[in-house]
Amino acid sequence: MTIKDSQKHVDDWIKEYGVRYFNELTNMAMLTEEVGEVARIIARRYGEQSEKESDKNKDLGDELADVLFVLICLANQTGVDLEKAFKKNMDKKTNRDSDRHHNNFKLK
Repeated sequence: MTIKDSQKHVDDWIKEYGVRYFNELTNMAMLTEEVGEVARIIARRYGEQSEKESDKNKDLGDELADVLFVLICLANQTGVDLEKAFKKNMDKKTNRDSDRHHNNFKLK
């Protein structure tokens, strides 16, 4: 599925099941909440915090998908073509960083 397909799929889902998009500020708050859930799993599973029993069955993939869903909602409701924006962003990073990381002694 392409990013463009994903944006259409989310839009179709919202129209069929969600009634309408939440406003942008609500979705921004929801995005922050979902990123926090990802951070909690990462900090406890891969970081130095101990993992609580209640967190051991949390699915990182599912939480990342929640982030992606809300991100796509925000893109849809603000008119952003994420596929186009992502390609432009990758081109920017490639041009800017083509040698930067290879020359970073900290990464060797």
